[in-house]
Amino acid sequence: MWEAALQQFPRMVILGGLFAVVVLLVVGISAVVTGRAAIRRRLSEASVSGQGRGAASSLRADATPDAWSRIVDAVEKRGVSLLDTNNATMVARLAAAGYTSPQAPRIFTLIRIATTLGMPMILVAATVINGAAPSIFKLYLFGALLALLGLYLPNLWVSARASRRQDQIVNGFPDALDLMLVCVEAGLGMEAAFDRVGREMSTSHPLVASLLANTVLELRAGRGREDALRRMGERAGVDQIKSFATLLIQSNKLGSSIGQTLRIYATEMRERRKMLAQEKAHKLPVLLSIPLVACMLPVMIGVLMLPAAIRVVRQLLPMMSG
Repeated sequence: MWEAALQQFPRMVILGGLFAVVVLLVVGISAVVTGRAAIRRRLSEASVSGQGRGAASSLRADATPDAWSRIVDAVEKRGVSLLDTNNATMVARLAAAGYTSPQAPRIFTLIRIATTLGMPMILVAATVINGAAPSIFKLYLFGALLALLGLYLPNLWVSARASRRQDQIVNGFPDALDLMLVCVEAGLGMEAAFDRVGREMSTSHPLVASLLANTVLELRAGRGREDALRRMGERAGVDQIKSFATLLIQSNKLGSSIGQTLRIYATEMRERRKMLAQEKAHKLPVLLSIPLVACMLPVMIGVLMLPAAIRVVRQLLPMMSG
């Protein structure tokens, strides 16, 4: 027995060594992969924050054309004008959604044309591939509905994106007001406070940081404080930001304390955000009643009435047959 154990000992040692080597290799590879993943994540976060700051680091637009700009230029060179007659309103809507590029209205018009013409063409192609022969009326009806959907689908996308962007600005602006209050009470001016808060909030609330950074750059470029604050409210597209800009303008004109103004308005915005959250919470029972009534009520009625219906049928059918 001991001889067999001694004969198996070198084999067990070799297998144990191989197992230890494999474990060390796996641990080392996992550590390297995890470290590289963490480095990539930090680099991506740094690049995103750098882009957020770099987007407002210069008042000049980016001169490097992207793929959409090249497509728009190619389409317009062939004689198709992508300028809308109501261009100013479209620019304001796209800016509220976060699309501030000079080519944004043309790209939006191109996408609307593509969706309006493309969705009926997809229907026709699908009909041809299936080999079916629908009537001309059905083809025209569904094609018109798809064209109408393609015409209004980009507008719905822009409206939803603008609403989501406004919600993000409203949720992050009270924190920005608290930081501004700390900076002002520490002795910084309004421009320096905007700059400092914008750099601090570039990661947590990038939209608010970009808004403040653009305002700082306009002030440094020589624009008047009143005009810069009003443009900040217009870029945000939020009533609370517009009221804040008006409040700062009035405080500047009257010479009142900016710190006290910021403290009061931050409290009001937090109360308003709390009331909006309570309003959404109070809407939940009403919204839940719709699926309850539509889905659960018929099932409950069926469960309660089915035994009585079966009993009535069992009692009445023999009487009727007799």
